[in-house]
Amino acid sequence: MMTEVRVGIIGFGTVGAGVADCLLRNGHLISERTGLRPVLARVADIDTTSDRGVALPPGVLTTDSFGLIEDPEVDVVVELVGGTGIAKEFILRALAVGKPVVTANKALLATHGEEIFSAAEKSSADVYYEASVGGGIPCIKAVREGLVANRIKEIVGILNGTCNYILTRMEREKADFAEVLAAAQQAGYAEADPSLDVDGIDTAHKATILASLAYGEWFGMAPFHVEGIRAVSLQDIAYAAELGYRIKLLAVIKEDEGAVQMRVQPTLIPVRSLLGHVDGVFNAIWVRGDTAGGTMYYGRGAGREATASAVVADVVDVSLNLKYGSHRRVPAFRPHDAYERVMPMAETRTRYYIRLQALDRPGVMALVSGILGRHAISIASLTQKEVDQPSVPMVILTHRAREAAIQQALQEMGRLSEIVVAPVMFRIEDLQ
Repeated sequence: MMTEVRVGIIGFGTVGAGVADCLLRNGHLISERTGLRPVLARVADIDTTSDRGVALPPGVLTTDSFGLIEDPEVDVVVELVGGTGIAKEFILRALAVGKPVVTANKALLATHGEEIFSAAEKSSADVYYEASVGGGIPCIKAVREGLVANRIKEIVGILNGTCNYILTRMEREKADFAEVLAAAQQAGYAEADPSLDVDGIDTAHKATILASLAYGEWFGMAPFHVEGIRAVSLQDIAYAAELGYRIKLLAVIKEDEGAVQMRVQPTLIPVRSLLGHVDGVFNAIWVRGDTAGGTMYYGRGAGREATASAVVADVVDVSLNLKYGSHRRVPAFRPHDAYERVMPMAETRTRYYIRLQALDRPGVMALVSGILGRHAISIASLTQKEVDQPSVPMVILTHRAREAAIQQALQEMGRLSEIVVAPVMFRIEDLQ
């Protein structure tokens, strides 16, 4: 028996228009596959005149978002407004009246997820949010359901297409950050204010959602160590390539001796690794479970069609829950085996890439090596570049070391300003 589920969309921007178009275009296909037909009942937006390239049925478009939520003819509410203000009010109101919510709002979940999921628990309504991480990549469903039998040991992801596009073009075209960023803005891959992307904040929003799913505690943004890509230079990209690495902006989430590491930073990864092949605007998430081992999820991390695909998939999931009376069949978030603490960044251990400019004279290399040795940092390789200049580049790869020790060593090197200039450091993930 065919069941009709009526969908209301709040926010008729790029993604909202994509969701509306997908429902109108593929509603019949979805009904054949699932036995239910999602029907576009209402669309709310403050702008009812701009052409989005989607022909809505007469009477569907409105400016009254709260009216849409209260409308008895709307079964599922899709929030695509974005931001952490009025969007939260829309979601909380929908949950209060018992209506399931689908959202792509990563910033809202990252900052107010605990409040939203608590409200869902009280109302017994569903909150689904596949599109909040990885665009069209079904990584939330994979972690929450596909890997439910696993303890998640590690998640490493390229989660921001803008940053990956910039780093890819820098590498291929030998162009510096500012030049490529300007080109990305002109092409529409970067916002006029790119801070959320290039400073790592957008990646951290997505990473905290993944971390919370994996480890059963809604962490929020506070525990994350976040660095962006503004400091990545062509010089370091070139040296990394010579050593068999590429530089990517990574989210790193891993179990470590009873604690959880949570960090976002530009990182050297092996060229031959799966993540090392992810270029342009594409995203990828590598997840290692104790039973399944390593799995990877790859695709477009943003864009109208990719994000709409994930939103509509969630609409179908919550609609099936409605059809069969199985509310909260798979809760959006449920605490489980929460770790006692997030590991402070100073305690984390990884490998490091260090580049510095040093005067080309006897004893300097021994001086640098001595500083690292005093801080119990073991050198894996040390390369001094031959250039016809008073100071020469020195590139060091370390074995695993404590972050606190590396920072102390860099500070000590920085005090040798007459001999050693501008030490630069990036972390390394070997993705074994």
